[in-house]
Amino acid sequence: MSLPTWILLGGLSFALASCSGRNPETETATPDSTESTSDEQVTLSREQFDYAGIGLGKLEMQEFHDVVKSTGMLDIPPGNQVAVHAYYGGYVRKIDLLPGEKVRQGQVLFVLENPDYIPIQQEFLELKSQMAYLKSDFERQQSLAADKVASQKSLLKAESDYQSALARFASLQRQLELMNIDAGQLQPDKLVTTMNVYAPISGHVTEVNIVRGDFLDPSETALRLINTDHIHLELNVFERDLPRLAIGQPIRFSTQDDPSVSYDAYVHLINKKVDPETRMVNLHGHLTEDKHAAWFSPGMYVEAEIYTSSVQKPALPQDAVVELDGTFYALLREPSTGTDFSFSMQVIEPGALYKGYREIKNAADFKPDAEFMIKGAFDLIAE
Repeated sequence: MSLPTWILLGGLSFALASCSGRNPETETATPDSTESTSDEQVTLSREQFDYAGIGLGKLEMQEFHDVVKSTGMLDIPPGNQVAVHAYYGGYVRKIDLLPGEKVRQGQVLFVLENPDYIPIQQEFLELKSQMAYLKSDFERQQSLAADKVASQKSLLKAESDYQSALARFASLQRQLELMNIDAGQLQPDKLVTTMNVYAPISGHVTEVNIVRGDFLDPSETALRLINTDHIHLELNVFERDLPRLAIGQPIRFSTQDDPSVSYDAYVHLINKKVDPETRMVNLHGHLTEDKHAAWFSPGMYVEAEIYTSSVQKPALPQDAVVELDGTFYALLREPSTGTDFSFSMQVIEPGALYKGYREIKNAADFKPDAEFMIKGAFDLIAE
């Protein structure tokens, strides 16, 4: 019948203290000790080892990064943000959009109405009807001048009239395009008083500033749209970290929504200007994978680490190294006979901690095949 875990661990703790042969009341741990071994040992039976769920592991080479910590936000390029205006003022006749609504490029966003749209269409049609005559007259004057029948003055007058009409015709045609009126389909009996305003990009509506009946002036912003297909990072780093940064360095970042989940990016641009007040520099990062952009939103706060260098170092899992009175220890498995497991308490020189692994600076003090207790060490050492 197996013993309760607390009895097992209590017995192990007692064995650990009694085997040391030292008086704990007269001897204290020395953090600066250079000795990497200890006389303190503990022996476990196979039953105790299995019941306590103890794990063994060896020193492994793990990648440790020199990082620059940063904060910032998710954002989108200026080209993916649009403030929608109307080139010609008018009263809002139709608007059915709400913030957050998705729109596609070319979709009608809203409709304006104004009787002032009619004179431009009228002038265009009148000039269009005159163009054939002006062109014909110019060509006739050219022919007559070549035969020395007509004067040079008449030719110049015909040419001037025709060129002026061409310029005015092109101007009116361009104005109709800005009003989203198809000049090619315009007829005298089909003059319109309404103007459609179309979406210049596909994306989402973030702001609606008009309602039906409002008069929209060309200088006013009616809507704002964003396209999140290319979302990126805008980070702020301290001036002192600037020499360590370079284009292409990896970035790991997380959002406040779930700090435990990290995403990958890389340094794309580094601003050359230091903010005179905050002494910080803006850094632009691109996401390695755009598949997460579907739920990312511009303006979300992020915390990031920029990996400036990577080094392979010997390490043990974090749980294998226990701090006690300022000194770090690990339990090293010793040779034993039979089915028992013997461990000795070893002083560890700890280094960096990264992704659950602790760098072991004095790894050379141990044999390459040395085994350590990587699970359950805290309960034994701490007692």
